[in-house]
Amino acid sequence: MSALEVTSMSIKGQVVIPRAVRADLGLKPGSKLMVMSDGDNILIKPLLAPKLTVFEKLISESQAFAKRAGLKKSAVATAIQRVRHAHRA
Repeated sequence: MSALEVTSMSIKGQVVIPRAVRADLGLKPGSKLMVMSDGDNILIKPLLAPKLTVFEKLISESQAFAKRAGLKKSAVATAIQRVRHAHRA
């Protein structure tokens, strides 16, 4: 990370992220950021989309688990309908 940077907040609560920090993190206009506070500190963290290979691995592992467990698409559809119906009641 670059040297310490200082910014200020506008009357609307907007904060400018210094150019050096944006460059270090590869932030572009429209980048999504998560903002958290513990009451004393603020954490701003970029929300990055997972790499496609990570998503493909999760899908593959999920499909293998479902096959080992003997799950069928119809059983999943029935479970989804049951949960949706329960939330409406």
